Amino acid sequence: MEFTIATKKTAHNVEAFCKLIGCDLLVALWGGEKPHIGAVAVACPRPSAKNTGGISASASVICLSGHQEDELARKMALSLASALNKTVVVSAGMHWNDIGPEGILDVIENCKTLTTLIIDRFTQAV
Repeated sequence: MEFTIATKKTAHNVEAFCKLIGCDLLVALWGGEKPHIGAVAVACPRPSAKNTGGISASASVICLSGHQEDELARKMALSLASALNKTVVVSAGMHWNDIGPEGILDVIENCKTLTTLIIDRFTQAV
């Protein structure tokens, strides 16, 4: 299974390509005027320490020097790994010139929305 999905509500939309590789999920996340690879996160599902029978996840992140996508990649990878019970790799790279604090909050919200859309797509396919 593979697909591309995007948000479409603001000037700071984000897009992702998702592909199952065996049982694992690869996600390329991008947006803005200069999409690139700025950070990569790998999340592995594990039994939750707080919720008996629940699934949580642990993640590792590599962030390229001068980039700030590490938290976006980490949060998306953790959310997807926990919700889908899959090992997940997220590469993230986005850039908007003169984005400002409100724009950054908009990007963060769009990444959350996109994560939900990806989870929905996979849970509907099962």
